[in-house]
Amino acid sequence: MSAGATPRVYLDYNATSPLRPQARAAMVEALDATGNPSSVHFEGRRAREIVEKARRHVAELVGAGPRNVVFTSGATEANNTVIAQARWATVAVSAVEHPSVIEPARRLGADRFTGLPVRSNGRIDLDALQTWLQMPCKGERLVSVQWANGETGIVQPIREVAELVANHGAVLHVDAVQAAGRLAIDVSEMEIGFLTLSSHKIGGPQGIGAIVQGPGGELLWPLVVGGGQESRLRAGTENVAAIAGFGAAATCALSEAGERRLETLRDQLETGVKAVTPNAMVIGEEVPRLVNTSAVALAGIRAETSVIAFDLAGVSISAGSACSSGKVGRSHVLTAIGLEDGLALSALRFSLGWSSTEKDVSQFLEIWGDVMNRKRAGVAEAAA
Repeated sequence: MSAGATPRVYLDYNATSPLRPQARAAMVEALDATGNPSSVHFEGRRAREIVEKARRHVAELVGAGPRNVVFTSGATEANNTVIAQARWATVAVSAVEHPSVIEPARRLGADRFTGLPVRSNGRIDLDALQTWLQMPCKGERLVSVQWANGETGIVQPIREVAELVANHGAVLHVDAVQAAGRLAIDVSEMEIGFLTLSSHKIGGPQGIGAIVQGPGGELLWPLVVGGGQESRLRAGTENVAAIAGFGAAATCALSEAGERRLETLRDQLETGVKAVTPNAMVIGEEVPRLVNTSAVALAGIRAETSVIAFDLAGVSISAGSACSSGKVGRSHVLTAIGLEDGLALSALRFSLGWSSTEKDVSQFLEIWGDVMNRKRAGVAEAAA
């Protein structure tokens, strides 16, 4: 950025958070620690200490024991590992899950995969889940329901889901990628078999995630084989620097969980958006949402062109999830909640994080007014 240039506003934390200084410092220190964590000499033991310290910090983020944490290359691998366990006779996943849950579940085949509907408010249909759980099954069943949605911020009733699943003898997998560090999580309070996490959503580095094993959540075989690392549950030399950064970010995120600061900024953003564009619809406004996330739809204004316009004006936002960027069409999440085309194709996501400020919000709202005035003028001109 040139001297005197207006700083960009980053509102895409749900895609990737900027790296926290604490995570960067931990990574630099780890990079200077020569040694393979599997080696028994001094350097190897030093590397192992770094890995185990980070494991403790990641476990503390979700109220788990360190021995229950298995490091992976990210949440996508973590989700695939859980879903692909041969022990499952059948798997049911909610319709708003991340593709890294839905796609491996579909690969199991139509006879082993069930998609569970959500209600129009974006929350899982508990009656449909109970009906599925009551169906006869000749083996173990897995239910996968995310803690919070990355596109809308809508929070699922995980406590009720966990109780229902446990009462029917099934195992629950919860993708907590977006919830960790934004909600208070204690897996010891609920019967969650597997919880999956991602470092880069909480201010750690990309390329590292974790599976947290809970009651009934024993991994029987690894997805990645060829070594004894991670208690023989994930082969391959550990990425010590990334793990160190993940641990440092987890400690910071835990200290922030439950803060009202981001909720205040989100509410200011939504109030400002509605003042300029009264027809704006905040998706999921009537149900519990993540404090950092706002999904806004404006009928008649295409999301992909809006994202470009804001980028040129110095604001980074998303249309749907980043994992689906480049694809033109409806979000499967917005389809699942029944949002009509005109709104679904206009939906924009704003997500805040650890370094977001009031200045970011005020600067964004100024740009929002300018961009929307130009867009509405363009729509009116085209209609004339």
